[in-house]
Amino acid sequence: MAFSRWAAPMFGIIALALAAAGLYLGFTAPEDYQQGQTVRIMFIHVPAAQISMFAYVCLGVASFLALIFRHTLADCAAQAAAPLGAAFTFLALVTGSLWGRPMWGTWWEWDGRLTSVLVMFLLYIAYMALRASMDDEQKAARAAAILALVGSINLPIIHFSVEWWNSIHQGSSLFRKGGPSMPPVFWIPLLLMALSYMSAFGSLWLVGIRGEVWRRRAEAAALRAAKG
Repeated sequence: MAFSRWAAPMFGIIALALAAAGLYLGFTAPEDYQQGQTVRIMFIHVPAAQISMFAYVCLGVASFLALIFRHTLADCAAQAAAPLGAAFTFLALVTGSLWGRPMWGTWWEWDGRLTSVLVMFLLYIAYMALRASMDDEQKAARAAAILALVGSINLPIIHFSVEWWNSIHQGSSLFRKGGPSMPPVFWIPLLLMALSYMSAFGSLWLVGIRGEVWRRRAEAAALRAAKG
């Protein structure tokens, strides 16, 4: 709690500064010779897709620690990660659809990566719904943790889908062997936006964990007062 008190606003400020720089460089960059102005959706879509997967990794690790070691803080971290992951995944799906319409000629295609990302979004929703559906918080936490761990098998499917199946998605253009496959005028703002999203997630996650800790403390205090 002491760490998050100063780290959460710090990460938030870093996220805003990086986003301002990334958006300025991205939207003042020249048009792409093939995609034209629509290439600018990349600066919103790609980091959102990356963070949506990272958030699920955080959810899976926290769920594992909560399930195996009964670590209360880990359970708080898992519970706080789910809505953030769902929000970033939803943003990735929407911006991907907006980008796909002029590039692919369709709003949606049952491509391997698109489908597996949609499955991840549904897993986030199912995790939150399962926790909310049970009155016993401990049983809800265990059931949701098992669901999150089972759903983790979807992460390698998302990552390797462009290699396992014929995909309309391309492989990684930024973090790849041999360096980025795009010119600096595009990859520099894209990297800044990726770091901005990461900082924003860190800030919001810490805020969410703090809120969950305070909620549980308040409920425990109310229970003690009622017994007294």
